[in-house]
Amino acid sequence: MRHAFLVAPLLCSFAQAASAPSLDSLVGPQLTGLVDTYKSIHSHAELSHHEERTAGILAAELRKAGYTVTERVGKYPDGSLGYGVVGILENGPGPRLLIRSDMDALPIVEQTNLPYASHVTAKNAAGQEVGVMHACGHDIHVTTLIGTARALSALRSEWHGTLMLIGQPSEETIDGAKAMLADHLYERFGRPDFAVALHDTNELAAGTVALVSGAAQAGSTSVDVTLRGIGGHGAHPQSAKDPVVMAGEFIVQLQTIVSRQEDPSDPAVVTIGTIHGGTKRNIIPNEVKLEITARAFSEKARQIIIDGIRRIAAGVALASGVPENLAPIVTVLEDESAPVTYNDPALSLRVKAALIGALGVQNVLTSSPVMESEDFGNFGLEGHKIPAVMFGLGAMDAGKLAEARAAGKSLPGPHNALFQPVPEPTLRAGVTAMSSVAVALLQN
Repeated sequence: MRHAFLVAPLLCSFAQAASAPSLDSLVGPQLTGLVDTYKSIHSHAELSHHEERTAGILAAELRKAGYTVTERVGKYPDGSLGYGVVGILENGPGPRLLIRSDMDALPIVEQTNLPYASHVTAKNAAGQEVGVMHACGHDIHVTTLIGTARALSALRSEWHGTLMLIGQPSEETIDGAKAMLADHLYERFGRPDFAVALHDTNELAAGTVALVSGAAQAGSTSVDVTLRGIGGHGAHPQSAKDPVVMAGEFIVQLQTIVSRQEDPSDPAVVTIGTIHGGTKRNIIPNEVKLEITARAFSEKARQIIIDGIRRIAAGVALASGVPENLAPIVTVLEDESAPVTYNDPALSLRVKAALIGALGVQNVLTSSPVMESEDFGNFGLEGHKIPAVMFGLGAMDAGKLAEARAAGKSLPGPHNALFQPVPEPTLRAGVTAMSSVAVALLQN
């Protein structure tokens, strides 16, 4: 039995075209196959810059759904090509809508013990052997995009314009969106009028979504610091300038940037993710390298952090008596940095209305800004020239989530080796939500 599907209150109803299939009838039959696709992508996780298999699956499915597909879109600063996928579906005059999904996994050894758990190992950029896991849910994102692509192809009588579906590489190294733009994404495929994306979360039950207007996620800046000293024998520290000791002092002092130099009302986070120095326990090394991530919502806070890193590095070197020609090297990696993820307020209202129409008002929540970072904001261009919105997609078993909250705990989330989305209800809600948003933005 056919029934009308409301895209959003006060907007438009699928009842306008009695011959159009309902969204429920398009999503339900897909789910078994979508779950299988999700598990396959999950168990064959691929690191950033190496998403060949995942990109191939997405490209093949978009072609089957009737999209014109281009692969290997993206150019990195070293000249290498990315595994970006662009699928275009033109359906008469109207707006151009970009829907983005990211595809890469993380260098994490999975510990979920799921039947479809990843056992992949690979070499990272430093040549180290690492486990590879979809610990951030990009497997959910890709699979949701496949289901959305099919549904929107079947619903062409309900919308007009152009769909621009993006499979983005290397989000985890926050250089994939820049790489696609550097490869003339908009010049080749058209500049979108809107851009939307979703991201799964451990803080919501499957079947629910959440949205915040304005600043949604912090900007991220990657900084490398090399503290240089004078190496020597561990038995004769007086003849050396020990960069390991300098690193210890630097790490402690770094914590004062946010606690004592930054305005408490302007959130910021500084994290040292890696530290490398030395080759043997009885040798004082010549240098120690640290990799830092700085997160902030304002350019002022970002600059305070960068200036603080430079000043503290110089200070510990000076206090240790390091000669000027061995001063610390501080490098801001602009290619591995991302802007604030900003949800355009007007577009957020339209997206929220569509989500309420699709999932019910009780399942559409208002979220708060978070310190996690994303490179999706790059698709909106500098100054937010293209309105963009990213919403959160619940991915947790409702019962387990309720139990955890009752115990004052959280379920394992993104970047955790135990992160475990529940596939079927998450994909059902994701495809329903994103398809509904697309139709609402591409109304007749």
